[in-house]
Amino acid sequence: MIHLRVTSFICLSVFLFGWGETLISYVKPCSSKQRSGKNCSVLCQCSANTRKRKLKQEMRTRNLQNSLVEYARSTKKMIRNMMDDQQSSLDYLSNQVNELMNRLLLLNAEVLRKHLDPLPYKAVQSHGLDCTDIKDTIGSVSKTPSGLYIIHPEGSNYPFEVLCDMDFQGGGWTVIQKRTDGIIEFQRTWSEYLDGFGDLSGEFWLGLRKIFHIVNQEATSFSLYVDLESENDKHAYASYDGFWIEDEACSFKIHLGRYSGNAGDAFRGYRKEDNQNSMPFSTFDVDNDGCRPMCTIKEQPVKSCSNFSDKTGWWFNQCGLANLNGIHRYTGRFLATGIHWDTWTMNNKPVKIKSVSMKIRRTYNPYFN
Repeated sequence: MIHLRVTSFICLSVFLFGWGETLISYVKPCSSKQRSGKNCSVLCQCSANTRKRKLKQEMRTRNLQNSLVEYARSTKKMIRNMMDDQQSSLDYLSNQVNELMNRLLLLNAEVLRKHLDPLPYKAVQSHGLDCTDIKDTIGSVSKTPSGLYIIHPEGSNYPFEVLCDMDFQGGGWTVIQKRTDGIIEFQRTWSEYLDGFGDLSGEFWLGLRKIFHIVNQEATSFSLYVDLESENDKHAYASYDGFWIEDEACSFKIHLGRYSGNAGDAFRGYRKEDNQNSMPFSTFDVDNDGCRPMCTIKEQPVKSCSNFSDKTGWWFNQCGLANLNGIHRYTGRFLATGIHWDTWTMNNKPVKIKSVSMKIRRTYNPYFN
């Protein structure tokens, strides 16, 4: 009986042990040594699928990251290329501007060098000694038209171009100054007033040296005619039967003969201190205006008449009533002018001058004595 119970207990133990092993094997995750079981295959398959999905997701994430990195690189490269292209374009434009500026400077230097060179580069055939000489020689054969001519006055080392008026009062006039529309600035230095500036077909100042050579030829004398036009197209004039200037050492002092005309003698003015006759020429950088140490203009102290007249050049005398080289410009439809001939008045006020010209002509020709 006892033996039977022991045998039954042993069998029951073996059964329970076997059932426990089975249960444990069913619950325990599979390992590499247990892949042959059914349940293990299911669990391992699930785990494998999970790993595959995770790997796929990681691959997608990695691919997306790589794509973003590549896109950023390509965008950065494209922006860099665009910036390089724009920089190249800016560099090209900058080089073009610099080249144009250099060419302009070279041209200015060449023009200035040619203008100041006392000897021409090639022989130039002049038409005569001055416009009166041209009219008396060429005009004796055919009608001489107004226009640009080359003259070579006695005493001058080189010929130069002038504007000849061959129509006004019988012709033969050499125009030495002209103002019309204010395009040419007359705010110039001493050296520029010496050699002249502007456009002979428009506004210009012939130059003190050239004027000196024309009016100081032997056995000649010249008259001066000042032609004035107001803003309402009225005309007036001032004429002097003698006109000449001294040399550069004397700062080109002006000398005028007897006055005639209907504009008044602004050169001499009304008072002794206004008289500009026999005065040297002045600019803002070479002051010969007689203001020592200063003048009083309209109750205002003035040290320099040229500076007071916006840096223009003229034969000033404390500063005087005449300045045909003053600032001249149009502001819209309105004329703002510093051209003065203050003896030409209307309603007791100086007339506002729109245009002016100064021209000279021989009063005695030695060839037709």
